[in-house]
Amino acid sequence: MRAAPDVKVAGSETAMPVDLSGEWNRVRARLQSEVGEVEYRTWLRQMALGIADGDEVTVLLPTRFLRDWVRSHYGDRITQLWQAENVHVRRVDIRVGRSPEGLTTPVSTGPADANDEAGGASPVLPPETAAPASPAQALDEGSEGRGDGIGLDHRFTFDTFVVGKPNEFAFACAGRVADKPSSPGFNPLFLYGGVGLGKTHLMHAIAWKLQGVRRANMPVSVAYMSAEKFMYKFIAAIRNQSTIEFKDNLRSVDVLMIDDLQFLIGKDNTQEEFFHTFNALVDAGKQIVVSADKSPSDLSGLEDRLRTRLGCGMVADLHATTFELRISILEAKAAKASVSVPPRVLEFLAHKITSNVRELEGALNRLVAHSALFQRPITLETTQEVLHDILRAHDRRVTIEEIQRKVAEHYNIRLTDMSSARRARNVARPRQVAMFLAKQLTSRSLPEIGRKFGNRDHTTVMHAVSRVSGLMESDSAFSEDVELLRRMLES
Repeated sequence: MRAAPDVKVAGSETAMPVDLSGEWNRVRARLQSEVGEVEYRTWLRQMALGIADGDEVTVLLPTRFLRDWVRSHYGDRITQLWQAENVHVRRVDIRVGRSPEGLTTPVSTGPADANDEAGGASPVLPPETAAPASPAQALDEGSEGRGDGIGLDHRFTFDTFVVGKPNEFAFACAGRVADKPSSPGFNPLFLYGGVGLGKTHLMHAIAWKLQGVRRANMPVSVAYMSAEKFMYKFIAAIRNQSTIEFKDNLRSVDVLMIDDLQFLIGKDNTQEEFFHTFNALVDAGKQIVVSADKSPSDLSGLEDRLRTRLGCGMVADLHATTFELRISILEAKAAKASVSVPPRVLEFLAHKITSNVRELEGALNRLVAHSALFQRPITLETTQEVLHDILRAHDRRVTIEEIQRKVAEHYNIRLTDMSSARRARNVARPRQVAMFLAKQLTSRSLPEIGRKFGNRDHTTVMHAVSRVSGLMESDSAFSEDVELLRRMLES
């Protein structure tokens, strides 16, 4: 039997008479639980068991870059974990190579590989001899399409996405792309919105839907990664002199999905590589899905040619959540957890936590966990007690005066116009926007808001809120303007 380069094969007289595979299973499981899912998939998932030579065990990685990284960051800990399993192990040697046939068996890594149909990690081949992944394998390798990296979250599917007015258009566009990739007018699909509004959820939902199509024997290869991961892979390819392989892998997929594209701002070389990959895939009739925190026209740090190409397909925004949508999200999460939460508590949370769905869900999870641990019913009083730190942070409430000042500056009108009797359009519309934001961002009642705007009646405030809400649904430019003001006030 021949060993791979850089790997010694132990003679049978020196190999330790132990169950290496069993020990390897336990070492990997412990390591995974310590470093976390994302870090494990990024750096450690491609480790393969080598051989035992006396009191030394070999762990193999497919590239020099990964070998050096794992050696420097995890080498000592891997040795400690293995010595806890087997006191005879003196050293764990981390090398470049492949698993010698017959010396190792596939090693299960537990829940982290739940997306792998085989349920275990296969021995890794070195780059120069690795068999190329077929389209049908695209989502089996770490659930990211080609290569290792972040996986898909099982929670993020179309079924679990709560749809409301602020996100229904983006939801419909994502569904269309998942059903019919590369449909005319939908390539590329560009999703944008603030933090925690559902962009990543929809990206994962598209990938899961396409995986379902693949499992129905209709091969669709998908590559999903963050823009940061795209940059990391590109840099690693340059370092390993494997840029051709990097280009071929990405340009052979049917669907390329890049999350948080704004990360590429200022990275000119990575932008250029993404631009050429983008063109190659679109010209070949392949689907591109991209997300960012701003629309293509507002991503000023991107090259003009890339920004233009991103805006030539379907651009769908996810607006900030409304009170009704936040209630629906909380109800859906409570129902999934089989927990009864009083309507007053849901309304309280939806009113207090307005800017970020993740934080809203986190608050509910914390409340439910506290109730289960201490066997206490969920009430408005316990909610205020358990979430006091979150609520206090949100109670750095924006004042109506601050809203009036910021809106007046934005629309270039006088601050006194906010409370004046003038009804000219260039004054009335900003005043309505300020009333709308006061309703959204403060806990003031409608009569209190009206008094701050020249002692206006509460029905005037209701009309302003309704008018602005309607315009935001029908006029995307106006909606972006209001959302920009909201973010400026909340920052």
